[in-house]
Amino acid sequence: MPKVLIADKLSPQAIDVFKQNKVEADVKTGLSPEELIAIIGEYDGLAVRSMTKVTPAILAAAKKLKVIGRAGIGVDNVDVKAATAAGVVVMNTPFGNSVTTAEHALSLMMSLARQIPVANASTHAGKWEKNKFMGVELSGKTLGLIGCGNIGSIVADRAKGLKMKVVAYDPFLSKERAQEIHIEKVELDDLLARADFISLHTPLTDSTRNILSKETLAKTKKGVRIINCARGGLVNEADLKTALESGQVAGAAFDVFENEPAKENALFGMENFICTPHLGASTSEAQENVAVQVAEQMSEYLTLGTVTNAVNMPSVSAEDAQKLKPYITLIRQLGSFAGQLTETGIKAVTIEYDGEVAKLNTKPLTAVALEGLLSPLVDTVNMINAPIVAKERNIEVSEVKHERRGDYQTLIRITLTTEKRSRDVAGTLFGSKARLVEVGGIRLEAGLASTMLYIHNADKPGLIGNLGKLLGEAKINIANFHLGRNEETGDALALLEVDHTISPELLTQISKLPNVKQAKILTF
Repeated sequence: MPKVLIADKLSPQAIDVFKQNKVEADVKTGLSPEELIAIIGEYDGLAVRSMTKVTPAILAAAKKLKVIGRAGIGVDNVDVKAATAAGVVVMNTPFGNSVTTAEHALSLMMSLARQIPVANASTHAGKWEKNKFMGVELSGKTLGLIGCGNIGSIVADRAKGLKMKVVAYDPFLSKERAQEIHIEKVELDDLLARADFISLHTPLTDSTRNILSKETLAKTKKGVRIINCARGGLVNEADLKTALESGQVAGAAFDVFENEPAKENALFGMENFICTPHLGASTSEAQENVAVQVAEQMSEYLTLGTVTNAVNMPSVSAEDAQKLKPYITLIRQLGSFAGQLTETGIKAVTIEYDGEVAKLNTKPLTAVALEGLLSPLVDTVNMINAPIVAKERNIEVSEVKHERRGDYQTLIRITLTTEKRSRDVAGTLFGSKARLVEVGGIRLEAGLASTMLYIHNADKPGLIGNLGKLLGEAKINIANFHLGRNEETGDALALLEVDHTISPELLTQISKLPNVKQAKILTF
């Protein structure tokens, strides 16, 4: 009988689910890392929430471990890379607390509108300051959503019921999806200028970090109110304090902070700032939902081999896994490459499989491609739920198979159709090594390192010299340099692997070089 350790507090219903599926479950919470290392070798599964940190040392001691189940969305407390290397499946429950988090955002918005926390404290103090706490109605106001995925769309639905007008900024939100949920898709500057309330529901990535800062807060309607129940770091807290003091921002309500646990913060003590200690998922219903879901998923994997909501492997049988392994690496890199270069809403994705790969089960490969494509903007996406996320966003996904053999024995091509253009990337395998062979009609041959500098430029003299000079002055060594060009269009691109981190300031300098059209840091 499989044996699971429940290392963090879960609803008792989770234990019932394990028992019903003939999985033995031990509950031992509050263990120190040393205590967990001492016993983890006995277990096939480990169920956690956010308290237990699953480190490489713990995984090294977990000789029998097959699956880690995280009751909740984030897996920051699990070393996924180490788990993958150890052959351990990591699962989460990405949709179990969506309603709860959306409701918390709305609760904070209402509290801001009517100054409930300070009015409550004043009344408890016996002051009865009825004329001091003048509120505003939500009805007729404009709510601006930064991010409109699963949680954001629930907030939008509830806000529509409050007779609010909803606008949303989300590069991955299609116009069709926006129409379906009866909201208006806008650009960020438009949202900032129009919104009476702004609620953030986007993952924290390089492109969203400090999305509300001194510069963007200056573009907001004077007296705007801001709610953040998504991720700390989306709002520059120091800049927000200045905006709250000046009146540019009338009030703000945060459930998340850049540094947690947030026992000290510059915003604390401000009368127009409301805060809660990361309570977005803290309802009895949500706790039961995620506990039951993770127990069901772990039980099915341990008894039937079924994989659900895994963050580090596709839904694929053991028989096919070995054959697909090198292709999974290749297609994830191709999807991620295309996704990181995409800055507008995606309407369609076409994946072409040519040659030997077309003979395999390509369904998990397509899921992995979508995971790579969507992961730059959707932090809860994985190879299991990626097709669902794509469908929710009205992204049309199609597969084309050709068992013919062309220039390569096997070839995978991903073509994206966005609201502004189409872009394709293609790759192949040299032995078992993934190689990029084409980007937007420009041929080249490149392996993808963990971090690459991508440059799209006009095919004119001077780029290599100017770029080399900048990197040399910054004492950054070039490990690999790949070039390609399209003589018909006059476009060229360069992919560089470098030995040191390229700062945002240096990237800006590169972007301003003559004939450079786009420069980005890509990570894989």
